[in-house]
Amino acid sequence: MKSAARLLSRYTEKLPPGRLEWIGLRPQRRGEMQIVEQAEAIAEQGLAGDHRSRGTAGSSRQVTLIALEEIELIARYLGLERIAPELLRRNLVVSGINLHALRHQRFRIGDAEFEATAYCHPCSRMEQALGKGAVAAMIGHGGICAKVVRSGRITLGDRLEKL
Repeated sequence: MKSAARLLSRYTEKLPPGRLEWIGLRPQRRGEMQIVEQAEAIAEQGLAGDHRSRGTAGSSRQVTLIALEEIELIARYLGLERIAPELLRRNLVVSGINLHALRHQRFRIGDAEFEATAYCHPCSRMEQALGKGAVAAMIGHGGICAKVVRSGRITLGDRLEKL
């Protein structure tokens, strides 16, 4: 995996920055999403106020991200005009960057640093939230999971930059 990360890093050296568009916290597992304008990312834990930040320290799924462009694509696949980000239950929505190119890479949003760890696959709850065919529409478009490697504040409009 280290050599794959090194190879990917070579091709993503000059990846243009993205932009943080939306932040959502899930205070309780399966609970309602809270939409916020800023959040505190806590190293080895996740986002303050999100239920995952109270989980196992060092988890590779502390924060979930999805690209706005992917949300628009999923909506098209489902014949929907738009999809509210909270229905997808990801923590962060970004724009202008291919999140898949960040896998196994470190990046910064605001004052915090993250490491992309894995693809964020859709779960069966997406069928309930978006309708029949949602899981199929999201395959390969569910975003990525990341862990927080350096604490810091993130705010809407912050740049997402590969380190």
